[in-house]
Order: sequence, then C-alpha cells, then structure tokens
Amino acid sequence: MNESLQRLLRDIEQFGLNNDRLITDRPRRMLNISHDTGEFLSVLVRATAARRILEIGTSNGYSTLWLAAAAVTNAGHVTTVELSDAKIALATKNFQQSGLMTAITQRQGQAGDVLRNAADADYEFIFLDSDRDEYLAWWPDLRRVLRPGGLLVVDNALSHPAEMAPFIKRVREDAEFTTCTVAVGNGEFLATRGAVGR
Repeated sequence: MNESLQRLLRDIEQFGLNNDRLITDRPRRMLNISHDTGEFLSVLVRATAARRILEIGTSNGYSTLWLAAAAVTNAGHVTTVELSDAKIALATKNFQQSGLMTAITQRQGQAGDVLRNAADADYEFIFLDSDRDEYLAWWPDLRRVLRPGGLLVVDNALSHPAEMAPFIKRVREDAEFTTCTVAVGNGEFLATRGAVGR
C-alpha cells in the first residue's frame, strides 16, 4: 500500500473517531471498522484472491478502501452499498482522493433490494457491516449470491453478541458452511461456503 493511501486511511480513521466521540445519533456516526480489522480484511482478500467483492455498509468508505486496495492486487472490484446520502458523499470524496475509484462501484439503496437483484453466486467475498437486525432476513440472499468457495465476513460479532446471535446460529446450522469467530477489532464472524465437488 502506497504512502498516500496509508495517509488517507489514517485521516479517515481519525475523522471517524472524532465524529463518533461528539455525535450520539447513530445514523450520523461513521462507526468505522478498526485499523486491525482493515488489515485483516486486506489479508483475507489477498489470500482468497477474491475479485468480485460486495460490501454492505459503506459509511465514509474507510473499510471499502481497505477492501479495494487488496482487490486491485487480484484485478478485482468492490461493489459497496449505502443508503445515506451524506455518507455516500463523504465516501465518494475519499474514493476520489484514493486513486482507487475505478475499482469501486457505489450503490445507493436498501441492501435487501440489492441482494435480491444480484445474480446467483455473483460474489466471491462479502463484507457485512450494516443493520444487524436485518441480517437474518438477508441470509437466504446472502447465501445465494456467495459463490461456492466464497467467504462471508461479518463485523461486530463480539461487540454486539446478543444482536448477532440469531444470525450466527442460523449460519452455523447450515451444513454447507464452515464458520469461526476471530477476536480482531469488534470481532469478525467468518463463514466459508463449501467448494463445488465437496
């Protein structure tokens, strides 16, 4: 990762921390992933050689840039979904400064609608960091759009265990998926779908 991108990521990270210290209204908070979670996502994308990546929950684009910086090493691309006009504007500005704009497609709208309209097995890697109350309802489409051998990563597995428990239970009950929870940042729940032929 080049120095200018590292500097931009540090600036976005600090902006998010400063913003969230002052603002309690959840829709106006950035709620960015931690730095070590960004590094973790980068390693996962590179290790899996993922090229088609879906992120649900752009915020100001901090996590998107970690994903995109790794994706370009695989000639990959990130599609990121966000509902908030204000956050999309912030993310767009950050993407333009990053030099990674061509590796990112922004989609505005409800994540459930985006998932329903996505093709089967359309993504190799999905990062989920959005409205946790919706995850269980989204599961059939999350499952459908993740290709065999693909990886789902979900933030806040340890910071919000009660909210995450029903979703994690449902995924773990699916015999086609192998799962684990990793104590990085706010806790990352990982689920990989069995490859074809297994």
